[in-house]
Amino acid sequence: MGRGKIEVKRIENPTNRQVTYSKRRAGILKKAKELNVLCDAQVAMIMFSSTEKLTDFVSPNTTMKKAFDMYQQASGCTLWDSHYEKMQEGLKKQKEVNRKLRREIGKRVGGDEDLSDLSFEELCGLEQHVESSVKIVAQRKFSQITTQTETTKKKVKILEEMHNNLLHEYEERLDQDGYALADHEGLSALEMAANGASHIFTFSLQPSQPNLHGDGGCGFENLRLG
Repeated sequence: MGRGKIEVKRIENPTNRQVTYSKRRAGILKKAKELNVLCDAQVAMIMFSSTEKLTDFVSPNTTMKKAFDMYQQASGCTLWDSHYEKMQEGLKKQKEVNRKLRREIGKRVGGDEDLSDLSFEELCGLEQHVESSVKIVAQRKFSQITTQTETTKKKVKILEEMHNNLLHEYEERLDQDGYALADHEGLSALEMAANGASHIFTFSLQPSQPNLHGDGGCGFENLRLG
């Protein structure tokens, strides 16, 4: 029993349509390769799916550009004219946009040529716009200064805490080792720190004669300066 005739029309179901395209695409590619090998034909083929996915094939002994050039020469039509015209139109629009932007920049800078053809109302509007721009810049600058100030304050606070912790740890170690902190006037370390003193030295008192422990004799030995 022969196969039924398939009506050639658009497949409405998207999934079935994509599956059919994939199967037939593979068949067309196979036929194009066979034509190239069996008949030594120069084949170039371009296909786009419904999702605009590109599938192309060109004979190994040629290039796509060469195939297009041969087609234009054989058919007598130019494939690139419309595309070239669109590119020229796009370039013209971009040049016009660039010219307007340069003129606006010149107005902001205050160039004589850019301001000479402006009316009084346009000059007033430009002045207001520049003033509002200056305010925005000033606000941004103030925000940056505030942020930097806050960051500096945090760094200073962290350094002060580190300094106090190190000083406290240093004093605890001196107390454990039997040392004392004093300057040349006998001030304690805390008093000197409060008064901003920076010259601190440590010393320990040890008896210079062991047999004088009971007699209260004491000498200065092994003086250590910090």
